[in-house]
Amino acid sequence: MKREHILKMVMLAMLVAIGVVISPILRVEGMCPMAHLINIVCSVFLGPWYSLLCATLIGIIRMTLMGIPPLALTGAVFGAFLSGVFYRLSGGKILCAVLGEVFGTGVIGALASYPVMTYIVGREGLTWAFYIPSFIGGTLIGGSIAFVFLMALRHNGLLAKFQHDLGAKVYDTTAAKRAAQSTK
Repeated sequence: MKREHILKMVMLAMLVAIGVVISPILRVEGMCPMAHLINIVCSVFLGPWYSLLCATLIGIIRMTLMGIPPLALTGAVFGAFLSGVFYRLSGGKILCAVLGEVFGTGVIGALASYPVMTYIVGREGLTWAFYIPSFIGGTLIGGSIAFVFLMALRHNGLLAKFQHDLGAKVYDTTAAKRAAQSTK
């Protein structure tokens, strides 16, 4: 049990570090595809609560060190959490994790960004739907990369092994049995 907890903390720390470092790739304001890649991978590896924590930590670090506006939070936390929830509710379908990220960030996060950017940051000329196109675009790019990456891990049996080692729910039963046997 203690080993799983340590592995979860190490994985979370690595995903946060990777998320901060790769976030400038393909980034324009309102679109950060690499953050969505990290959100989905974290959701599948660790679940919705860890993914929410990961997105929050990455957002705070990006805002303080890189001068990113509050979009770093509003554009990440809803999708991160829903990605994990959709993944679990679907019984481990990676596509559902991607769709949770797209809906959570592309719709809910985009709508939540309007009042934050208008009333707190003071940005003028925005409409409620202003961020929806760029947020959905970013989630589709990052989600596609995450989908390919996680499907490759699933195909090789590594996804189930990682989930098993982290103490997460493993949905691929045949790979889960192999992962359990390989650790004995």
